[in-house]
Amino acid sequence: MQEAFFEIARAGELRPGTMKRVDVGGRRILLANVDGRYCAADDTCTHEDASLATGVLKGELVRCPLHGSRFNVCTGKAMEEPAEDDLRTYTVRLEGDRVLVGLPGEGAP
Repeated sequence: MQEAFFEIARAGELRPGTMKRVDVGGRRILLANVDGRYCAADDTCTHEDASLATGVLKGELVRCPLHGSRFNVCTGKAMEEPAEDDLRTYTVRLEGDRVLVGLPGEGAP
């Protein structure tokens, strides 16, 4: 399945160690700057539908603000209970200072 890429940020918007939620293509996506590398995953905790963008990012790990589940924002892997299901991740690429995210088989948002 081919990905369609959409601009979701500018490279200077997020300092290393910060993240934000972006709504694109009907999805809530968490964009994180992990030591200068951008990672994107679903913003919703797989345990209780909380927004991970309001959690705490340490390295590649984001902690859910509701019950403390931790996820790797680059791989989507659920690292700590109570969440057991992984997050969906998305391809991120840079074009100049534009940060783009790839959505599988999507049209324009």
